[in-house]
Amino acid sequence: MNSKRILVTLAVVAVAVGGGVAAGYWTRGGNSDTSADAGTNAGAATTDAAAANPQEALGKLWSAAVTTPDGQPQSLAAYKGRPIVVNFWASWCGPCVAEMPELSAMQREYAKKGIQFVGLGVDSSTNVKAFLQKVKVDYPVYVAGFGGADVARAFGNSVGGLPYTVVIDANGTVRATKLGQIKPDELRHTLDAL
Repeated sequence: MNSKRILVTLAVVAVAVGGGVAAGYWTRGGNSDTSADAGTNAGAATTDAAAANPQEALGKLWSAAVTTPDGQPQSLAAYKGRPIVVNFWASWCGPCVAEMPELSAMQREYAKKGIQFVGLGVDSSTNVKAFLQKVKVDYPVYVAGFGGADVARAFGNSVGGLPYTVVIDANGTVRATKLGQIKPDELRHTLDAL
């Protein structure tokens, strides 16, 4: 009986420590600068190095197997050569859902500048489709499934957390990455510099 109590206590302690580490990381916003030009990022909270090989990360993005929420295969390569904001999200992720209205507003605001926002659901097509029937999103949303997490990792999301946002300029340079909910003023500053 004592060994069972000790194991339960250890499990509770491990969960508490893990939660504390995650909460600390979350409140700091995953804070390392990954912009190609730190001056254009204006201190936006970002993740570890954008990617060990940015071209490899872009290759994974452009060749990712994605579908529409209705299951139709799509290619993200159509966005090559355009400034793009890629937001990795999931329907079960509270911060992801909370930032979507702001991302939609920014899509409307920056469309005239040619900047395209794209949502990549790290989720099932059933969940994404049901979510989009309830919530209006003003940018294309594709289903990447759990393979979307691998694409996000290629851009430096080593913890695999969501939401994760990547800003890529028209030349294919990763200008900024952000783990956690966006800070609209910081994202606007990055987009204004494109």
